[in-house]
Formats: sequence, structure tokens, C-alpha cells
Amino acid sequence: QVQLVESGGGLVQAGGSLRLSCAASGRTFSNYALEWFRQAPGKEREFVAAIRWNDGSTIYADSVKGRFTISRDNAKNTVYLQMNSLKAEDTAVYYCAADRRISSLSAQYWGQGTQVTVSS
Repeated sequence: QVQLVESGGGLVQAGGSLRLSCAASGRTFSNYALEWFRQAPGKEREFVAAIRWNDGSTIYADSVKGRFTISRDNAKNTVYLQMNSLKAEDTAVYYCAADRRISSLSAQYWGQGTQVTVSS
């Protein structure tokens, strides 16, 4: 059974930093991308960042480029999202996902989400 378990969310002031973790288990993800999406209250879920498990290549949404960094630890089967210079508009539930495609809202696997709240 595939599981994606997020952690690391919380409350932070604008300009601060948080690091989210996503522990993946239940299958090998060698041909998958591990991704982060987010959903703010009253808004649609949106793509944030992705990393391809095989080669570590990354892609980011324009709204987070230069502020967020996605990375992976193969030995721990864990993906991280380092979030710096946080803004109030980054407030959302952040979801980890895994899929063979990038930025698809129909990703095959999803975590339960972790809340990030940025106070202004």
C-alpha cells in the first residue's frame, strides 16, 4: 500500500522559513515525480514544485521560484520542500503527490496534507 506522509507544517511569520517533509513508502518511485501542491481556502489546488526521482531534475511554479527548493533523500525515500521568504499568500494546505506526469491534479498518489499558515 502506497503511503505519502507529510510533516513540517505550522505557523510562521511573513519572511520566515519552514521545511516540509514527505515520507514515501509502499513502492519504488524510480519512474515517478514526487510533487508538492497546495490549496488555499476558497481556491483550487495548484502545483508548487516537483522533482523527478530518477535524475533529481526539478520544476517550480512561477509563484515560488527563487523562494522554495524541492529536494530528495533517496536513502530515506523522503522529499523535502524548503520554503523561504514566506508570504501571507503562501498560506494553504500543502499536499505531497506522486505520479509519472508533472503537475497533474489527477496524480496517482496523494498524502493527507499539512497546514502552513503565514501571518502578516
